[in-house]
Amino acid sequence: MNASGTITMSMTELDRLKVVQAVCERRLKPGQAADRLALSVRQVERLVLRYEAAGVAGLVSGRRGRPGNHRLPEGMAPRALAVIRERYADFGPTLACEKLCECHGIGLSVETVRALMIAAGLWIPRKDRPPRVYQPRNRRACLGELIQIDGSDHRWFEERAPACTLLVFIDDATGRLMALHFTATESTFGYFEALSKYLAAHGKPVAFYSDKFSVFYVKDRASTAGKGVTQFGRALYQLNIEAFCANSSQAKGRVERANLTLQDRLVKELRLRNISTREAANAYAPSVRAKKALVGLKKQRAITLADVTQAVHEVSIKKHEERGLGGCAAQPKNIRKNTIKPDISI
Repeated sequence: MNASGTITMSMTELDRLKVVQAVCERRLKPGQAADRLALSVRQVERLVLRYEAAGVAGLVSGRRGRPGNHRLPEGMAPRALAVIRERYADFGPTLACEKLCECHGIGLSVETVRALMIAAGLWIPRKDRPPRVYQPRNRRACLGELIQIDGSDHRWFEERAPACTLLVFIDDATGRLMALHFTATESTFGYFEALSKYLAAHGKPVAFYSDKFSVFYVKDRASTAGKGVTQFGRALYQLNIEAFCANSSQAKGRVERANLTLQDRLVKELRLRNISTREAANAYAPSVRAKKALVGLKKQRAITLADVTQAVHEVSIKKHEERGLGGCAAQPKNIRKNTIKPDISI
């Protein structure tokens, strides 16, 4: 009860008051009241006793107006925030919490430090950060101009055999699967085997596009012999094939999406054909590439026809504008003009 004699109640307490009054007036049984309030019958009986003893004030929470049991000591939050501003402004909440405890003797939980930093504008929650924007990369123009390569470690034979790696070669221009090779691990020798299959089937591409796996990229180039080039890179140099490394998985999204599709569809195909060894899977791989190539070829033809039609239309309009004809159609050259004079005699 306030100093003015009024009682403040929440909506939940008001609902309890009405139900408890109904129980006291014998209009509602304690069991029915317990169902309505989602309480036990004994708790309802306690509320009835408190109402009969103290009236409406007996149903109000006794913790109202008192400090919480888990509140921070007076002055600790401003002190911790001042230290964070001074020395740990660019730290994350977890690291800042550790340093507050180690160096300053301020024991706070990580979530408390996170809430303080968010309120002070020193930390932005992940859900409030702007999404990262990746610059889209257009497809290459021709088949074989750029081949995306990647390895996918997965249980391709499910429980029938140990997990292994599938090396995937996919064309950037058309999205066709160019080579599939099952190997024990994603290693240089495995890529050499897959590369030999690709060269025998399709010839040399212009370039390969991969991630920064150790087969393709040397991180510490200063302390590495051979100018920081891997064995696979040397082999590509001897074959006059360029090699590019992507800075993110989104940059080579075609081969990443192909891996997800193969992990779903190819696993089931191998199960239906009872294939449980890498040798048998490598023998079956060309038929998978043939199916994907047929679908990709149909899509490629449709796209090519639309592109050619659009290109011809644009070139035709450009020539008409250069000749000063505006948007009018040009007269065909293979049609000779009619030089016969009309007969006007009567």
